[in-house]
Amino acid sequence: MKNIAQKTIRRSIALPNELVEELRTVAPPELRDNFNRLVTFILIDFTRRQKKYQFETAMVEMADDPAIRKVCSVLSEEFMVAENDGL
Repeated sequence: MKNIAQKTIRRSIALPNELVEELRTVAPPELRDNFNRLVTFILIDFTRRQKKYQFETAMVEMADDPAIRKVCSVLSEEFMVAENDGL
């Protein structure tokens, strides 16, 4: 039991009743009656989407960076030989 307690952080939050009720209506059936699991599911999904957004933003910034574009151009020219030899 001690091991589980070390891996869990308890937080107390106050939410508007309307939000909680709306969450329950849109939640998957298996999560509707377990608010802790529902909140955990939502936070995991939020974290995943934020990481994806941050990655995509970083890729756009890299694509606009002249130094990175130059390196990519040089690499592309260097690999052009291998691309054209039928490998």
